[in-house]
Order: sequence, then C-alpha cells, then structure tokens
Amino acid sequence: MIVREVVVKNKAGLHTRPAAAVVKLASRFRSDFFIEMHGSEVNAKSIIGVMSLAAPKGTRLVLKLDGDDEEEAADQLVEFFEQGFGEQ
Repeated sequence: MIVREVVVKNKAGLHTRPAAAVVKLASRFRSDFFIEMHGSEVNAKSIIGVMSLAAPKGTRLVLKLDGDDEEEAADQLVEFFEQGFGEQ
C-alpha cells in the first residue's frame, strides 16, 4: 500500500469537472484507490464519492493506493493533483 498526501491547488477546488477527471484517471489502474479527507474516506473510482468531498482550494487529502500497479498510479495521480487538475 502506498500513501501520499496532496493539496488541492486549483481555485475552484475539487468540483465536478476535476472530480470526474480524477475518477477517469483512477479507473485506468487496477489498484484500489481511496481518498481521505478529515478522517472520512471515499472510493476514488466513484464519482459520487469524490464529488462528496467538495474539497476547496488548500485542502490536504490523503491518497491511499493498493495493488500491483500502485506505484505508477500514485505517481500519475499525485502529478495530476500537483498540476491543479489542469485548471489553474
């Protein structure tokens, strides 16, 4: 299992469009992937789960990945968060 911490960087936070993009990217990998915010954990392959976070800019999130492609998945997902979902 890999655990990484990221910060939501784009102005609008983790709203509908980036939530859908996170789910799409996460779904490309076989690994299980969860996002934790303030002690609450959601499945990152579920659009409802990710959207329910409604994480504003500056929120710290914990990414938890577990599976045979977890390293590659973690690297790509962390980079996606670091780039502000391409929306900055």
